[in-house]
Amino acid sequence: MRKTAIFLALMLAAGTALADTYAFGNRVISSGDSIGRLVETAGKPDLVTPLENEYGAREGENWTYFRDGKTIVFTIDTRGRILRITESR
Repeated sequence: MRKTAIFLALMLAAGTALADTYAFGNRVISSGDSIGRLVETAGKPDLVTPLENEYGAREGENWTYFRDGKTIVFTIDTRGRILRITESR
């Protein structure tokens, strides 16, 4: 019983540690943050791409920033919250 409780506590802690984050200088943006916080921290995106489902309904946007030779893409839902952060070179 005790081992199970410890295991569950560790799994819950690991889940929060795996959240998408990206640092702009000393400010960190995480999945779940608002686009207002993103614009305040990183400025306006270099590219905005709409996301649609197979029927053409709007599902969100990809906000792309080009910084220091990297491409950082923030997937935004229709409520204005960051769902996912991906980074590539």
